[in-house]
Amino acid sequence: MFNRNKFISEKHVGEYLDYLEYVPEKTDGKIPLLLYIHGAGSRGNNLSQMQVVGPVKEIENGRKINAVILVPQCHAETWFDLFEVLSEFIETVIKRQNADKDRVYITGSSMGAYTTWQMCISHPDWFAAAVPVCGGGMYWNAARLKDLPVWAFHGALDKTVLPEESMKMVDYINKNGGNAKLTIFPKDTHNSWDSAFSSDELWEWLFKQKRDT
Repeated sequence: MFNRNKFISEKHVGEYLDYLEYVPEKTDGKIPLLLYIHGAGSRGNNLSQMQVVGPVKEIENGRKINAVILVPQCHAETWFDLFEVLSEFIETVIKRQNADKDRVYITGSSMGAYTTWQMCISHPDWFAAAVPVCGGGMYWNAARLKDLPVWAFHGALDKTVLPEESMKMVDYINKNGGNAKLTIFPKDTHNSWDSAFSSDELWEWLFKQKRDT
């Protein structure tokens, strides 16, 4: 159901990203893109590690998602320090002929949520919405996201990434004129991604978002 592909960087010689790609059966016209950035536990060169969480797990469990889903894999022992290569990858897939540039969504868990926050701060004009789960970031730059629909999630009992990390990001966006949302799951620890991505409400909200052009 998910194809295994490799992106070769043209700007950074020798650099690449392996990634999973899901294409829905009905692809008439322009189609949304959904990028999922995984957590630290899925780093390496085994793409199967990314099939147990997030949108990939939801598809495997039978959820119908009418979007191309792209899941790039971070190399072992790094924290997506190839940020520029990831940026190049995203910019490349957005330029695909059948991609709906007004409906590009990004989400991530834990390490991937930190990457999601940073990618949106770096390129807020690329995305129609963002869903960072149990992450955080440079909240002092979060004012750049005041026009981007954001719904963040976190577990109240998370000791790996404290929920205050999401709170600071969302609070700073909203103090600067944004309208970001935050859901705290009272009984969740670090794996709040299970509660977040299994939520029908999340998926309904996400695909209602469209970038103003």
